[in-house]
Amino acid sequence: MAKEVIRCAWAGIDPKMCHYHDTEWGVPIHDSRSLWEKLVLDGFQAGLSWKTILHKREAFREAFDGFDPEKIVRYGKRDVNRLMANAGIIRSASKIAATVGNARAFLDMQEAGDDFADFAWAIAGNKPLRNGWTSTAQVPAQTESSVAMSKALKQRGFKFVGPVIVYAWMQATGMVNDHVQGCFRYRKV
Repeated sequence: MAKEVIRCAWAGIDPKMCHYHDTEWGVPIHDSRSLWEKLVLDGFQAGLSWKTILHKREAFREAFDGFDPEKIVRYGKRDVNRLMANAGIIRSASKIAATVGNARAFLDMQEAGDDFADFAWAIAGNKPLRNGWTSTAQVPAQTESSVAMSKALKQRGFKFVGPVIVYAWMQATGMVNDHVQGCFRYRKV
């Protein structure tokens, strides 16, 4: 008989959520573009569930030109209208506008010689923080670190980067390991 896999409770039983939990969530990402993509997706998650975003992720990638900031920064009214008509993504004018603005902020950092990954990981302490929660009920919605990261991102012109969104992003990208102790991934990331 196969041993039951114990996961963090938020993964539930949805196959995509379980796969995401098992293979992506909490794995450290050091690639600037990948970090930026996840930040954009976490911004779209505001007020929604990650399950909704995860099930629409491929549609987001297609709609937003593979999350290429050099293409997104040139989006005009026609592109915004195209995105607002796309039922495959979250159709929020403010979140779409934030994505275009965040592409500009990302490129401005790059043009100034600031690597986005180096910037984010420096604020996070340059290594993953391993928490030791025994229950998902103990996991905070934000921390001092996410407040500091949020403030630094806002100072650079980013939008939809409040401390709660930023903490979810830090968890997703492995800056913080918030797998609970009983989860099979706790010691693997």
